[in-house]
Parts: sequence; structure tokens; C-alpha cells
Amino acid sequence: MHYNWDLIERLLLEVQKSADEHFAPRLYAQELAAHSDQTGHPVSDVDALKAQATRYEAQLLEAGFIAPRPEIEGGNGENFVLTPRGLQLLSMIDSSLPGEQHPRQVLESHGLAALTPEVFDTITVEAL
Repeated sequence: MHYNWDLIERLLLEVQKSADEHFAPRLYAQELAAHSDQTGHPVSDVDALKAQATRYEAQLLEAGFIAPRPEIEGGNGENFVLTPRGLQLLSMIDSSLPGEQHPRQVLESHGLAALTPEVFDTITVEAL
């Protein structure tokens, strides 16, 4: 098992701009699947991707990568902000940056433990 880093990146980017809006991980997964189809990399099971996005939302929240957005910042009880840990993760997996594969490979080498706080916090130095 491994993480879908493109989906996680998309979720984190949406967290950044979710002020005053409900966070909709299933919609973001569907949009990512449509984009993948357009670029010649079709997603075989969009429903599974949507379910995965929902699980990632819960995992990112539980592990402290995202936190509820304060009302003063446009929080509505159903949207988030990136925490310092979330910002670090986004910077590591940002596909718009050259060389983003190395940090993703470092994360991938730790398997599903990569996004547990204790493991992530120790490998951030390793990935840079």
C-alpha cells in the first residue's frame, strides 16, 4: 500500500483556499480524476478515489496536518487551515516544483507510517 500523493497535494491545496466554503474532498477527487483523464492517465475507479479522499481528510486532521479553520479566518465548522506540519508536507510533495519526486520517494519509503506525526516529523529533514 502507498499514498496517492497527487490526491493529498490536491486536498492540501484546497485547504489553503477553503475560507468561507465547505471542504469537499469527494468533489476534489472527482476533479482530479477528470484532470487525469484529460492528461491520458484515466482513473479506473472514481468512487474508490472519492472514498480515499474522505479517508485522507480524516487522517490529515487526526495527524495534525490540517486543523479547523478559525471563524475569524472564514471558518464555518466544515473547512480547515494548514498547520505548520501541513505546510511542510505540501512543500515536500508540490508537483509544480522541480525535483518533487525525491521528497515523495522519501515519504514513500516509509510506507503508510509516513503520515504519522512521529515518523513524518523525523523524515522531513531526510527529504530535503
